[in-house]
Amino acid sequence: MSGIRLIVGLGNPGKQYERTRHNAGFWLVERFAAHEGIALRSEPRYHAYVGRHEASGAWLLLPQTFMNVSGKSVALLAGFFKIPAAEILVAHDELDFVPGVARMKQGGGVAGHNGLRDIAARIGALDFWRLRLGIGHPGDKSVVADYVLARPAPDEREAIRRALEKSLDVLPLCLAGDLQGAMLKLHTKEKA
Repeated sequence: MSGIRLIVGLGNPGKQYERTRHNAGFWLVERFAAHEGIALRSEPRYHAYVGRHEASGAWLLLPQTFMNVSGKSVALLAGFFKIPAAEILVAHDELDFVPGVARMKQGGGVAGHNGLRDIAARIGALDFWRLRLGIGHPGDKSVVADYVLARPAPDEREAIRRALEKSLDVLPLCLAGDLQGAMLKLHTKEKA
């Protein structure tokens, strides 16, 4: 199986959003870039910050178009480099998981996530990989928009940080093409 050739972090651009729950995908890609010494540079033609993981040749992408139109950046870069959906990993915030949980899967629906919906529509496929970072749910559908655009409480932030660290550990497996191994490692609970 070929490895992941494009890792996308979802979030909203701008200082006012950088610490909000909706930016969990940005946080992961930014940490991976820092860990690997990858410079993320503004690339206007992709409407994104872009970096290259030299060892694997994979691209890192942080769309700067706002969440609801994230697919524009993904489609432009993936189209130019002929990267199929099955070789794209999208890291994003996940309401259905509590903070501290991170899960991977390939394909599936978009579960009301506007960033995922736009990516699927623009690349014409649902079989891209998702790295889902739990942020919890406010309990009432009507307050979800405010919830995702708010900062997590300190205990939630710490749980999300742990999930990001665990996710960072599996990205090399994803790049090497061992996606089943990455899922197993990410989904396995560590013994206390």
